[in-house]
Amino acid sequence: MRKVCVIGGGPAGMMAAIAAAEAGRDVTLFEKNEKLGKKLYITGKGRCNVTNAAPIGDFFQSVVRNGAFLYSALYTFDNMRLMNMLEGLGLPLKTERGGRVFPVSDKSSDVLKALGKALDKAGVHVRLHTAVTRIAAEDNRVTGVVVNGKELFFDSVILATGGVSYPSTGSTGDGYAFAKQLGHNVEPPCASLVGLDTLEEMGEYAGITLKNVGFALKKGNKTVFREQGELLLTHTGVSGPLALSASAYMDGSEGYSAEIDFKPALDHKTLDKRLLRDFAEKANKDFGNVLGGLVPAKLAPLIASASGIGLGTKAHSITREQRGALCRTLKALSLGIKGKRPVAEAVITRGGIDVRGIDPSTMASRIVEGLYFAGEVIDVDALTGGYNLQIAFSTGYLAGISC
Repeated sequence: MRKVCVIGGGPAGMMAAIAAAEAGRDVTLFEKNEKLGKKLYITGKGRCNVTNAAPIGDFFQSVVRNGAFLYSALYTFDNMRLMNMLEGLGLPLKTERGGRVFPVSDKSSDVLKALGKALDKAGVHVRLHTAVTRIAAEDNRVTGVVVNGKELFFDSVILATGGVSYPSTGSTGDGYAFAKQLGHNVEPPCASLVGLDTLEEMGEYAGITLKNVGFALKKGNKTVFREQGELLLTHTGVSGPLALSASAYMDGSEGYSAEIDFKPALDHKTLDKRLLRDFAEKANKDFGNVLGGLVPAKLAPLIASASGIGLGTKAHSITREQRGALCRTLKALSLGIKGKRPVAEAVITRGGIDVRGIDPSTMASRIVEGLYFAGEVIDVDALTGGYNLQIAFSTGYLAGISC
């Protein structure tokens, strides 16, 4: 019986171990933490958005980097197979807005229990508190791993150590070092799906949630991202689903800016009519009070400053030109983007093992025989909505059945 080692007990590692064991391998899963799935436990704010219910062919529209590399993995083990597997393990699922799939219980711990049940049933040997320090190889072939200074022999090794986001969960980049030592190129890791810092001081507006707004990210005059949804203002800039998704389209260069459209359902002409009506109805009120019906009241100083209208200006005295400036501000409040928040705060890591060194039909190394990769350690990433977890499960499954 072939002996297989899986390094890393996240979603990709657990799925790889389950698939390999069910295929008749003798599998040992090494996890340096005290429990499996520490990062999985906190995903989706603790609810665990396991996948997306969209047709699998639509997934590739949400993969930002190296989508073509994932065809075999996603079609071999797609979202329907994952959902059927989890429900078969006693985990009822539900689909919410945007196709996001969650456990009915809204508890990520229940996802981990289901995967734990599958690991037990498949006969996987799970070794917690056990850090692999090196992958051993001779003549471009894996021979095993080194644990506690001792080499353990395996026929195949699946590397599923994750990236460098949320390092407190154990994602500290160990896999990158292992891969480099074996001759693989590693694309520099950086943050993706993370908040954005703005040039403007946003501290006084921190905590304000903007729902159903438009958000556009620009590089120079080119719009690289535009979507409607939810935005959260923070002490340093913007976060929430829109900002996180926008960050996935940023490279490491400068020159980015953003625009918030507070009234995406209204064009300029319709919005101007709305303003005329509001100003007429509240003719003797201060501009700041009128703004409270258009945007969250706490944002009034920001909107007033950007539009050049004093908060104490009476509504009846606002000129046509001022109204036009306000309309432009509400449709496209401009923010300078300083950059992304640190990778330690990111939902996922961009970068990792260069896909050119991996066979996409098996997840096997093209350089070292017997070495396989799965999950976030690979240079692939997608938008929010369950896509990244599906990638982890799919690449893990493909590596597991191929090793």
